[in-house]
Amino acid sequence: MQIYLVGGAIRDRLLGLPQGDRDHLVVGATVDQMLAQGYSQVGRDFPVFLHPKTHEEYALARTERKQGQGYTGFVCHAAPDVTLEQDLLRRDLTVNAIAEDESGQLHDPYGGVQDLEQRLLRHVSPAFSEDPLRILRVARFAARFHAQGFVVAPETLGLMREMTDAGELAHLTPERVWKELERVLMGPTPAVFFEVLRACGALKALFPELDALFGVPAPAKWHPEIDTGIHTLMVLEQACQRSPALAVRFAALCHDFGKG
Repeated sequence: MQIYLVGGAIRDRLLGLPQGDRDHLVVGATVDQMLAQGYSQVGRDFPVFLHPKTHEEYALARTERKQGQGYTGFVCHAAPDVTLEQDLLRRDLTVNAIAEDESGQLHDPYGGVQDLEQRLLRHVSPAFSEDPLRILRVARFAARFHAQGFVVAPETLGLMREMTDAGELAHLTPERVWKELERVLMGPTPAVFFEVLRACGALKALFPELDALFGVPAPAKWHPEIDTGIHTLMVLEQACQRSPALAVRFAALCHDFGKG
């Protein structure tokens, strides 16, 4: 049994940012072995466990195979023979596919450290296109790490556009879209999220009322930026600086809907 720290905790530490939740990956173990060591299983669908003392999450290494449409149509396979590299391959971005073993050594098979240094959000593999929710996640990460200079890699943005053009976003439920939107609106620079979605065509598919505002002229006397879409994002940024309330920020986003 080998245990690795994976994901956001490593990414944020390497960036010199405060670390959030710590997620662990277990290679070479079975469900019975985890239970015998005192771990408690979170659910039946995924082999995720809580540590008996720290209550941090430990997940068995697994692979995923696309079998249906949308972001839920996956079949997961967790077994002791699933390798670290196979598990990391299923993750969305290279910067989230870095692992650290118990001796402190980093394992980075897909170039996540280099992409951190170059401030690039790049997909790990073509399997990225199997999950339309990842379009929203990448846009959210672009907003979250905007202050650190991160941008979406051109090839990843191109893949996001291909997914959008193929109609993949239609498989997302309104509840799941709202959950991502809520997280973005409570961040410091949500305008970046919408700019990335617009760049890959997803804004029109997910938020047509907002997309319709771009290119609509506004009176220069009141709005020197002229474009109503740009004006809306500027108002949203001001709202984020002035109020921590979700309702205020959402109202700022929607205040000019209908002018398009």
